[in-house]
Amino acid sequence: MARMSKSKKLEKYRERLTRARRWRSDQGYDDLWRRMIDLYRGKHWPATTSNQQDLIAVNLSFSTINVLGPAVSVNHPKVVVSANRAEDVAAASTVESIVNYLWKHHDFQDSFRRSVKDFLIFGHGWIKVGWRFQEQETSVSESARVGAADRAFAELDAYAVENPEMAGDLPSDEDVIANLPNTEMVVVEDQPFVERVSPFDVFVDPEATCMEDAQWICQRVLRTLDEVQNDKRYRASARKSVTPDGGSLVMYGDGPPQRLETDEYTQQEDLVTVWEFYNITDNTLCVFAENGVGELVEPTPMPYAYGQPFVMLRNYDVPDSFYPMGDLESIESLQLELDKTRSQLMNDRKRGQRKYLYHERSFDGAGREALESDDDGRLVPVVDENRPLSEVVVPMPQTPVPPEIYNYSAIIENDINTVSGISEYARGALPETRRTATEASIIADAQNARAADKLATIELSIGSIARRVIQLLQQYMTGEDFARIVGPDGQDAWIAYSREEIVGEFDFNVEAGSTQPMNDTIRKQQAVSLLNAVAPLVGTVIDAGEIAKHVLQSGFGISDPERFIMQQQPMVEGPDAAGVPPAPIPEAPGEAFAPTGGVPPELVAQLQNQMGMALPAS
Repeated sequence: MARMSKSKKLEKYRERLTRARRWRSDQGYDDLWRRMIDLYRGKHWPATTSNQQDLIAVNLSFSTINVLGPAVSVNHPKVVVSANRAEDVAAASTVESIVNYLWKHHDFQDSFRRSVKDFLIFGHGWIKVGWRFQEQETSVSESARVGAADRAFAELDAYAVENPEMAGDLPSDEDVIANLPNTEMVVVEDQPFVERVSPFDVFVDPEATCMEDAQWICQRVLRTLDEVQNDKRYRASARKSVTPDGGSLVMYGDGPPQRLETDEYTQQEDLVTVWEFYNITDNTLCVFAENGVGELVEPTPMPYAYGQPFVMLRNYDVPDSFYPMGDLESIESLQLELDKTRSQLMNDRKRGQRKYLYHERSFDGAGREALESDDDGRLVPVVDENRPLSEVVVPMPQTPVPPEIYNYSAIIENDINTVSGISEYARGALPETRRTATEASIIADAQNARAADKLATIELSIGSIARRVIQLLQQYMTGEDFARIVGPDGQDAWIAYSREEIVGEFDFNVEAGSTQPMNDTIRKQQAVSLLNAVAPLVGTVIDAGEIAKHVLQSGFGISDPERFIMQQQPMVEGPDAAGVPPAPIPEAPGEAFAPTGGVPPELVAQLQNQMGMALPAS
């Protein structure tokens, strides 16, 4: 086949992108995602509704997302690294310390949590992992200029000594000082980055059903015209031909609702839509503008060893569909019906206010004022003497609302809890029906099953991100860097590492439950349960002091448990110098406190009494 020209490639990329945008619009994905955002924000009623004050939004969608989100991503993950080759075992512990330090130090968690919220609301989230190198021009300090001048003078003197015939042609001191630079380029960022990308800004191959069979992926980036024209990474001829695309109206057309503003806001700057097109099949990257001639960056090999830089978090997969479902899509109709029901109940309450019918000609001004007064015992004069008083004022008849409508709201809420899998316990509400502890435990277990499914997806995504971060360090890192670790004694320590020390093949997993919130009561219960479970092994297989130290530290938050552990005194045989016989030899480990397996029973009893647990049978 004949080799395709650059202009033909660019035309092909634009056609693919246009087809993907049209497909996403025709399938209604953009409209669906906007509705999900409004559902989360509580904007359930159309803006054209006449009287917004008489409308109620019982936003269970908000509570659903904010129950699931913290349950799977509230804490920093604990990434566990294992080597795939025997020669990489020593480096695995170093890599593990580095990736956990980078996750905290570079605030990867903030971007990841925002992507998890996309994952719950839209059904998917995007994370971009790459390397950012940025230099900044700064002024040279006076001391640096003096040092540079001294070095220049020293070099000139040395050259004059070696070449005396050329001494007269050397520059003067004034020329040297005049040629010293006033500014210098300083590297302000040279490290991997993990950032959240809006689902509205990522376009994919319409024929794909998942990331594995996608042939290309494209990201939309909004920049000002000055930024594009002054970016030296772009081709000079291409960036000078770029023009604003109508205040980026193309972008606002299918962007999220917060970008749908009037021209008063969108026209303040000359905005340019830049497309980063990643051809997965050819493993190339191309960058071009919405309104421009030629490519800003010609098709070049992918800059990263792992290929395209995007990691997709997928929620509920739909067969043969690329985009999964979110947690709000299935309860959208129920949420809107709940709002309508509550608004009807409020309006019915207004209709329940008592009103009266009266003959206007039977009362003068004073009579009507007395009739409308709130004073008790007020006399109301009646002018018309020809009409019986019983016919002058009569209560206005009212149509009672069926009592079933008041139960309809509870039915809808139960349906939402059933569909979403979020119980009233998880929402922090007290159930109207009193349940036994067994029933509550069954409900919690069913909810945890759904949360475990999401948690597995989150942990796999974190492992994929961690792998890419280490691959970037292996590819781009220069020189030496430092990472903070926690030593065996709980104190912080720093380790130095270079690219050679992290080269290898590793597996990246996340410690189960490390991203979940840890309840203080549950943590104590787990510590005491661990102590009871290993009690028979303490003193024979497990060290009694170490297990007590672990229980006090991890279960009860005591940072220095060593001060509670008794130090064993060494035993000597035979009488000492004073003739005192030796102390009796204690029983073998595990026999001194047989019921508790070598742990002092006072400590076990104290911990169990705190938790309300019975002592195990001896």
